[in-house]
Amino acid sequence: MIRAVVYIIAMIVVAGCSAGKSAFSPAKKYSSRQLQDDYGVYETLLREHHPSLYWYTTKDSLDRYMQWGRDQLKDSMTEPQFRKVLSYVTAKIDCGHTSVRPSRAWNKYLDTARLNKLFPLSVKVWEEAMVVTANLNRRDSVLKRGTEILSINGRSVATLTDTLFNYISTDGYNRTHKYQSLSNRGFFGSLYTTVFGLSDKYTIEYKDSTGQKRIVTVPVYDPRADTVGRRVNRTIRQVQPPPPRPSKREIRRQQIAAVRLLRLDTVNHSAMMDLTSFGKGYGLRKFFRNSFRALNELGITHLIIDVRSNGGGSVTNSTILSRYIASQRFKIADSLFAITKNGSYNRYIENHFWNKLFLLFFTRKRSDGNYHFGYFERHYFKPKKKDHYNGKVYIVTGGNSFSATTLFTSAVMKQDNVTVVGEETGGGAYGNTAWLIPDATLPETGVRFRLPLFRLVIDKNNPKNGRGIQPEVPSLPTVDAIRRNADFKMEKVMKLIEEDKKRSGEQKAASGQL
Repeated sequence: MIRAVVYIIAMIVVAGCSAGKSAFSPAKKYSSRQLQDDYGVYETLLREHHPSLYWYTTKDSLDRYMQWGRDQLKDSMTEPQFRKVLSYVTAKIDCGHTSVRPSRAWNKYLDTARLNKLFPLSVKVWEEAMVVTANLNRRDSVLKRGTEILSINGRSVATLTDTLFNYISTDGYNRTHKYQSLSNRGFFGSLYTTVFGLSDKYTIEYKDSTGQKRIVTVPVYDPRADTVGRRVNRTIRQVQPPPPRPSKREIRRQQIAAVRLLRLDTVNHSAMMDLTSFGKGYGLRKFFRNSFRALNELGITHLIIDVRSNGGGSVTNSTILSRYIASQRFKIADSLFAITKNGSYNRYIENHFWNKLFLLFFTRKRSDGNYHFGYFERHYFKPKKKDHYNGKVYIVTGGNSFSATTLFTSAVMKQDNVTVVGEETGGGAYGNTAWLIPDATLPETGVRFRLPLFRLVIDKNNPKNGRGIQPEVPSLPTVDAIRRNADFKMEKVMKLIEEDKKRSGEQKAASGQL
């Protein structure tokens, strides 16, 4: 009898959970009261915990943006509509580590949802141009890679970028990161759809191969109607059997290779280190140790470190890399502090208990009322003695270079043997707001946002101008480079290495004559 009752209760619970899952709808609307309640939690958490809320935006200005956001919530909204309001307000903080994320329920829905219609183009955008990099409509013979776009649905490129920038968080006044975000695959189309809505057709003004302005109308991409791809895949399956499923070990190897990889050219005594993250779990400590040992044993004289796609991660890992290159001792930060240990809505902050323990044991309250992480404010890291690299180093940066990547670059860039090539980093040169960055989850909608708890000033002598680290040798995109699908930054680096070797050879020849 008892077993039967337990079984019935279990079935009810499972049925209830299943009903809850199936009941989720992307069209679900939240009442004005629910949205106002969530917005109140959002604003309170930011004002109580965010240490740099008024770093680049004055309190009066941010108060107006906050009020604007509140004024938008007079009617019911779907989650995407609410996130759009939050993203606009959040971007006004000018903090690249503070951003809005979908609810877990929304992400789960996307994982199981049927494919939806999409904006068809991916683009590369910078100050001077917007250029097609990919087109989902594969039969389109007009808007191919390298085609320069002038307007979309009557909106000029300048109007589009200025509008979309309002929804992209970045450190200070950095526009390079915003341009790069729009250029990341699929991001432009996603944000365009969020802000302007999805259309069945798009009127594109572009330049043809002769430089003449033309107009073409293209359809939205509908994956359900994409019979070309399905037919090709079906033909491939008929011709050859499916490839064997990779083992877990092979999948892990591929994942690690996508994060860190060293390529050696022993003939030309050069090497390239690709680093897309400083995150934990990728064996970077061992990778750095083995890499620099190999560089020295093989007599590698020129090392390229590509951090264009490195969004940061563990400061411990970025510091280890710095120590293999640094010629003198260095600090991570001139100041590093949080503004509070407590707050009104701590229950909505991820891992708050552990974050509070961290603040309790590793910070001390100073006379300014802030909780300082004194170790990193005082400690100088020394260069590695074993396998230290003294050759020429070229650090390749771009708008996706963020957070710990700026700490690494800042620590070594002033050395004579180090040259920074590429574009301005996305991460701020003066500092950032990061270190501990838990998600905060709003109780009514489940929408999340990243809430950094520490302010880090890298070097107080750097200008607080809201910009990223500037390359010593700029390498900027051009329409021709995008059309050729050229790695224009790497082309610049290889040219620098060639010039350095030529110069070194001439100096050796001259010294031999003497």
